[in-house]
Amino acid sequence: MRIFYRLAGEDVAQLFALFRKVAERHQAEVPAARDAYLLGDGHPVDALDRAELAARSASGAVVLDVRPREEHAAGHIPGSVSIPIDELADRIDELPTDREVVVYCRGEYCSFAYDAVRLLSSAGRRAIRLSDGMLEWRLADQPVAFGDQ
Repeated sequence: MRIFYRLAGEDVAQLFALFRKVAERHQAEVPAARDAYLLGDGHPVDALDRAELAARSASGAVVLDVRPREEHAAGHIPGSVSIPIDELADRIDELPTDREVVVYCRGEYCSFAYDAVRLLSSAGRRAIRLSDGMLEWRLADQPVAFGDQ
């Protein structure tokens, strides 16, 4: 038998985001470790901010959520498409080839978005990641959709 516990609430999200910022400011090794983990092969993955996401979405870009299905259902950017990172290689043809794909996941340092952009780019797709993720989206009081909407 397994029991899963989840911490929820804006206060927990704020605490987590603050903890990350404090670690970056007080531990010189944190930014280097973060970059080594997320960049892997050393190639940067371009990103855009929330304002640019709105502009590109209005111009037809696909917003892709690569978090697990359950996380998407629990809250996502309105209008986003859900293809979990572990299914993306097999489902890449579900994404239009003539539109840019903006990828997001859990948060600013979630490796899923980086991996998805690399995968999409290697398949010849135009892809970029949102500079932050669902954590920061919620903390910025942006609209959130629930379920399969």
